[in-house]
Amino acid sequence: MSSEGAPTERARGTVGAAGVRIAILVSRFNADVTDRLLQGALDCLNEHGAEDDLVDVYHVPGAWELPQAAARVVRLGRHDALVALGCVIRGETPHFDYVASEASAGLGEVARSSRIPLAFGVLTTDDRPQALARADDGPGNKGYEVTLGVLEMVALYETLDGHEGGGDS
Repeated sequence: MSSEGAPTERARGTVGAAGVRIAILVSRFNADVTDRLLQGALDCLNEHGAEDDLVDVYHVPGAWELPQAAARVVRLGRHDALVALGCVIRGETPHFDYVASEASAGLGEVARSSRIPLAFGVLTTDDRPQALARADDGPGNKGYEVTLGVLEMVALYETLDGHEGGGDS
């Protein structure tokens, strides 16, 4: 598994989660993997000072349902950021391509239209060992990694919001 280029170690500890209300959407499909991604996300939040009562975890059946649930969660207006976690493992049919593509496109659409950051934590792997390797314990866990990224984006959005209307557009 390659983490080359991942900013996890550089960003670790540089952002805070205190006072940040986070929604985590997690797919039940491939739960042996997604449960580990969720734990990585929760470990990241805990390590960065999140308060348990400000973290909402919502389960969906599979990766296909992540975009529609994400759109609903964003419309609630209760959260400062959203993390979407899922796992699609290639099989013998083109089903993988359809689900992975639509999960990616749908979450991208929600992210572009939302005023809060959305982290894409959907693994798309060729086999279960690859998926499990990306959901291993520690900061190499992709759930941890994308959650750290969304905390960075929350900080960036706060900076940008403080400068709205003040630029030289």
